[in-house]
Amino acid sequence: MFQFIWLSDQRWGQLEPHLPKNQLGARRVDDRRMTSGIIYMLRTRCRWCDCPAG
Repeated sequence: MFQFIWLSDQRWGQLEPHLPKNQLGARRVDDRRMTSGIIYMLRTRCRWCDCPAG
């Protein structure tokens, strides 16, 4: 199982105001979890195709 690098409250507080709000379309998932997952993938240089589905 992947161990995500969670963003600290301070870092998340800096990023959150820049995320889009009230967009049309599919319901958004947990932005903090998704952002942490992206950072994990970039730091470990893992291939996107190796990510678990869902």
